[in-house]
Amino acid sequence: MSIYVGNLSYEVTQDDLSEVFKEYGTVKRVQLPTDRETGRPRGFGFVEMSTEEEETAAIDALDGAEWMGRDIRVNKAKPREDRKSGGGYNRRGGGGGRY
Repeated sequence: MSIYVGNLSYEVTQDDLSEVFKEYGTVKRVQLPTDRETGRPRGFGFVEMSTEEEETAAIDALDGAEWMGRDIRVNKAKPREDRKSGGGYNRRGGGGGRY
């Protein structure tokens, strides 16, 4: 399981995030997703810690805390939803017909 960290400053690095969370235990991994097109950070990240107790301590201490000028959101990450469903969104626009 991992921790979701939201409302991050776009200046935050993986090292910054690791430093904050290591106060609550062993940080196994930090991920900061970036925008595919611009390569810029997306303002959220994920942190994995060694034990559930460490994760709980970090969540309790950091959720709602101000860090780098922002009130960050920290909670258990929800499993990623499967994106294989077609949805109804047609990226190409236009009506039926062929492409």
